[in-house]
Amino acid sequence: MKNKLGKQTLVFRNKPVITGECAVVGTREGSGPMKEYFDVILDDDTYGEKTWEKAESMMLKNAILTAIRKAGLEKSNIDVMLTGDLLNQLMSSSFTARDVSIPFIGLYGACSTMTQSMLMASVFVDGGFAEHAVCGASSHYCTAERQFRMPLEHGNQRPPSAQWTATASGAAVISRQPCTANNILIPAPKEIFVTYATIGKIIDTGMKDANQMGAAMAPAAVDTILNHFEDTGMTPADYDVILTGDLGYIGKEIALDLFADAGIDSAKLGVRYDDCGTMLYYREKEDVHGGGSGCGCSASIYTGYLFRKMRAGEFKRALIVSTGAMLSTISPFQGESIPGIAHAVTLETS
Repeated sequence: MKNKLGKQTLVFRNKPVITGECAVVGTREGSGPMKEYFDVILDDDTYGEKTWEKAESMMLKNAILTAIRKAGLEKSNIDVMLTGDLLNQLMSSSFTARDVSIPFIGLYGACSTMTQSMLMASVFVDGGFAEHAVCGASSHYCTAERQFRMPLEHGNQRPPSAQWTATASGAAVISRQPCTANNILIPAPKEIFVTYATIGKIIDTGMKDANQMGAAMAPAAVDTILNHFEDTGMTPADYDVILTGDLGYIGKEIALDLFADAGIDSAKLGVRYDDCGTMLYYREKEDVHGGGSGCGCSASIYTGYLFRKMRAGEFKRALIVSTGAMLSTISPFQGESIPGIAHAVTLETS
């Protein structure tokens, strides 16, 4: 298969290009260490809406429309929209799709959704099924708490291992050719191409504690990355930066231990490896316990921090690996463990 490497990796021969992107974040995220890289920082996490869920949908809508505008395109130019979120029936994405009126495919990969959507959008574009595709993901602390844990009004205490679901959204336009009208405000920006994608497998180590998301997802992240290296023949040294999605502080340390067990020098890996869940907040100043999580965690770091760094020429090749815990609102109560998933995408600059 000319577009397949090894068991899990796709190679994009036509090199789809990221032509526009946008990151929208909430107030807490906008006061963290990444604040200078975000396009929009909310003054109020309700975003002027009557419910948290409507606010999350508005964030995703804003990210998508801004990414399209920054690509120099109109909604009518977009052939397909691929987005997802954490809510039942993809509430944020579905209502965004209703408002923007773009052909829509909803995706659910839990917190792995951003790289899942980029992977699928690249398949559409590389295969000639779309000229322009927009992809994205969103999450909101208050909507996730209401659905997966307890209503905020309960004021229930969270254990130290619990992670903070990011109030954030990110979107990117992936096109067959660079857009001549690209107006991203960076001097002489580099083009960012999608060159490889590794589809992850479900990895379940039997973890049942829903407050240990990072520990549940770390093995899946390591498995996908190792299979990516095996399929492509690349090593950590071939990348300027490797970012996992939202393992947080605990999951990141577990991942480093697993890499060491696999024979990858964690000291050498550490200089180029980080996790979005440890980057989004100040650990000491903000009470986020185990770090950041949620679809919007990696989505905002990629479309904000990473893409700007790559367009500025600071990173030439990046491996992004969003991670997801594929539990439902009822599976923990049925005694089920937490399946983990991770998808990887390689980005390279011109």
